[in-house]
Amino acid sequence: MIEPHDRIAVGISGGKDSLTLLYALQGLRRFYPIPFDLCAVTVDLGFGNLDLSAIETLCQTLDVEYRIIKTDIAKIVFADRQETNPCSLCAKMRKGALNDAMKAAGCNKVAYAHHKDDVVETMMMSLIYEGRFHTFRPVTYLDRTQITVIRPLLYMNEADVVGFVRKHNVPVVKSPCPADGHTKRETVKNLVQQINLEAPGVKERMFTAILGSGMDGWEVRNGR
Repeated sequence: MIEPHDRIAVGISGGKDSLTLLYALQGLRRFYPIPFDLCAVTVDLGFGNLDLSAIETLCQTLDVEYRIIKTDIAKIVFADRQETNPCSLCAKMRKGALNDAMKAAGCNKVAYAHHKDDVVETMMMSLIYEGRFHTFRPVTYLDRTQITVIRPLLYMNEADVVGFVRKHNVPVVKSPCPADGHTKRETVKNLVQQINLEAPGVKERMFTAILGSGMDGWEVRNGR
């Protein structure tokens, strides 16, 4: 995922996952044998009530450059377009703004904070809503933008993220989006949790199935 002299943008939403990823990469940078640089980027959707001062302070403490990109995405999605499915358009516009910002910052890679639970939930969403066995790749090269997306937390359980945030008092910022917690992903998340309660270990078995599926981007290499 990380190559010599990469400059990696970490997409910071303010949530527990992205801040944990920032901590992890900054900690890795201290002893990793390959030199790389970090830049934290937040795309402000424009809801008007997002206080990022604690994250600014955190980035200063971690000695990581922090850029806040102001946008009108919230107005476009909720007021102008009045989208019935706001998440899809918002995600596309947010990624576009993030890609533009990271290229302006001289970054060649962007790190997303998807963890093991996200991998399984995305696979379940694909099965339920699209009828196919699919999830995102650990590493994806985007030809059009010439950006590489990496997901370093894929083997980390969400429960471990929660534990890390609590132990280290990570300054999580609640999302101001009115759709937060009311999405198809949230529905599938609850479904997976319920199945795992009734059949303990099923989430791990789902993840193992993904690892052994030979799915594009998940192929086993060098016998490992």
